[in-house]
Amino acid sequence: MQVWDYTGLGYTRYNARDVDADVLGCVVENKVLHKSLLSCIQNTDFQKTIHSSRLSSITFPAMSSVTSSSGTSSSASGSSAKLELDNGNSMYAKLVVGADGSKSSVRELARIQTTGWKYSQSAIICTVEHAVENFCAWQRFLPNGPIALLPIGEKFSNIVWSMDPKEAVDRNSMSEDDFVKAVNLALDDGYGPHPRSKSFEGGNVFSWLKADSTSSTHEGFEVPPKVTKLASHRMAFPLSLMHANSYASKRLVLIGDAAHTVHPLAGQGVNMGFADALCLSKVIAEGVAVGSDIGEITLLQRYESERKAANITMMAILDGFQKAYSIDFMPINVLRALAFNGAQYISPLKRKIISYASGNKLLPLFT
Repeated sequence: MQVWDYTGLGYTRYNARDVDADVLGCVVENKVLHKSLLSCIQNTDFQKTIHSSRLSSITFPAMSSVTSSSGTSSSASGSSAKLELDNGNSMYAKLVVGADGSKSSVRELARIQTTGWKYSQSAIICTVEHAVENFCAWQRFLPNGPIALLPIGEKFSNIVWSMDPKEAVDRNSMSEDDFVKAVNLALDDGYGPHPRSKSFEGGNVFSWLKADSTSSTHEGFEVPPKVTKLASHRMAFPLSLMHANSYASKRLVLIGDAAHTVHPLAGQGVNMGFADALCLSKVIAEGVAVGSDIGEITLLQRYESERKAANITMMAILDGFQKAYSIDFMPINVLRALAFNGAQYISPLKRKIISYASGNKLLPLFT
């Protein structure tokens, strides 16, 4: 992966061999994930029902269990959440998991409040084709927002380009040829010069460092492969930060974008969602192992406690990046260059950054 900005003052290259790995990560299309997850569900022996209807209301029990005057428990529905669908059917669940995205109906029906704000940016996303296969992820910070070129296999890559909302409207309505030219310019020397490779050697602040021979420290700056044509329609959407004030209540839990949304500049949104799902599954498994009710708030709060702290930390870092790279002011530009080159030439720091971005809970500068 290569990251740089339009000033040409610095760049950072990350390589899987920096952390003795085969790959740094994978970019997987949403439809592929959905198909794989659906296949996993269909191939299990668990009882399951897949509804094509939408949720219209949720009713939660006032108490964890309902017992009659004779001392016997009422039906299972008495201590379960009741979900009513728009086709008139109803179902009951010990635990409702809201995993329905940033505009979560589950979150709204449960009346869980959120905190956040809109960024003065929109993002254009699309798939593009190259003349050669692309194996590297590229990101360049431009004056109005970052552009990312993310490989998805063969000669195709995804574009995520953040910019001013008016600019997004204009670029979304461009002809295909003009848009391809704009993308290639943004990923090359448009807006500013290329960084100079090894620009901090000699009498500079990092010249005393001896890089690992197997690290990407000695890799020079490269220009991304040219885009030859669009391979999909372009879509534009506004960018925002959102965080649910609560992840869990009795019989209900939120995960993924239903609980939090972030700026796409580091591609961490889906990773945060995966971490939520992993944590929740572990908490539920531990609860089942000791005979706990999986919908009990005391159990679900263990998930909330772990994931809320991790998510808020990541959200603060990403929001800080967004604000830092939205300022064109020479002292700030120099500080950004120091950050780029520090990550490029200080191998232990680079490994920590890769580890944290890959899901390790340890922050790079404090471990």
